[in-house]
Amino acid sequence: RHAVCIFYLVLRALDTIEDDMSISLDVKVPMLHEFHSYLYQPEWKYMESKEKDRQVLEDFPTISMEFRNLSKVYQEVISDICHKMGVGMAEFLEKKVDSQHEWDKYCHYVAGLVGIGLSRLFSASELEDPIVGQDTELANSMGLFLQKTNIIRDYLEDQLEGREFWPREVWSRYAKKLSDLAKPENIDMAVQCLNELITNALHHVPDVLTYLSRLKNQSVFNFCAIPQVMAIATLAACYNNKQVFRGVVKIRKGQAVTLMMDATNIQAVKAIMYQYVEEIYQKIPSTDPSSNKTQQVIASIRAMSLPGGPMVSRHHYSPIYLSCAMLLAALSWQYLSTISKATEEYVQAGEN
Repeated sequence: RHAVCIFYLVLRALDTIEDDMSISLDVKVPMLHEFHSYLYQPEWKYMESKEKDRQVLEDFPTISMEFRNLSKVYQEVISDICHKMGVGMAEFLEKKVDSQHEWDKYCHYVAGLVGIGLSRLFSASELEDPIVGQDTELANSMGLFLQKTNIIRDYLEDQLEGREFWPREVWSRYAKKLSDLAKPENIDMAVQCLNELITNALHHVPDVLTYLSRLKNQSVFNFCAIPQVMAIATLAACYNNKQVFRGVVKIRKGQAVTLMMDATNIQAVKAIMYQYVEEIYQKIPSTDPSSNKTQQVIASIRAMSLPGGPMVSRHHYSPIYLSCAMLLAALSWQYLSTISKATEEYVQAGEN
């Protein structure tokens, strides 16, 4: 718990520097590169930030002190991920996401590394087997699925704030400028572009299911599973939906609460994934350029999540324990949403 808490605060501080547009690039880039070293400098803090979360920078000595009180194995994981993320953030400060490969790379830096870091913490704690932390490809997919879902859903919000995260390689086939997708006369092409990106994101689901099937600890399982089922529900709501280009598409609060309560074992998660990919399948337009690819990826997800297929048996836990685990999972979702600048509606739903 302490390691995950400090991991969150350290990356929250790093992200605050990245987000702060008042810091010039000649100052910001070295700060991002060196940020991991500040963890071992008891007096380091930054008082010039204008960001809403500047407290984590102003009070950084408190955070770094708690970091140094963690066991060495936790320190090594957090410092390493912080270093890699800082370098990656600096790389994308001055360039936009062009190819689908760069989209994966950007999402790796800002979310995949979080999945990898958390997985290494789970294994270091011995709550989970070593393979969970060692299989970085699966852990990376956990982060990419969430990050891509947020980027897809937040098209309009990002446009209004001057941010662009959709890969040029995809959207350039549908419009001259990414902002053109929001024009009413381009809505049909915009939806086709949206569907292609959702199809891309769905390719991570098999990895997500494999990752979750390895988890043994109930609290860790909920922490990891709840954001993933929220994401598949969000993609199902966004698929072939013109509203993505007109406003915010969100799942209902009651739906979010139900997902949080249900996603407590691998059988349930597979059933939820099956339900939402079926929902997407029913909405695939025959004229959509990505329809064949969408059908193919859904077929692969079906094969892994068919009811009655091979499942991992799990124990039942008391309602009080599950309530505590739900809170932990809600904090997990809040963390991943925050670093990707997503809205907090899912967390609010959990709290309500």
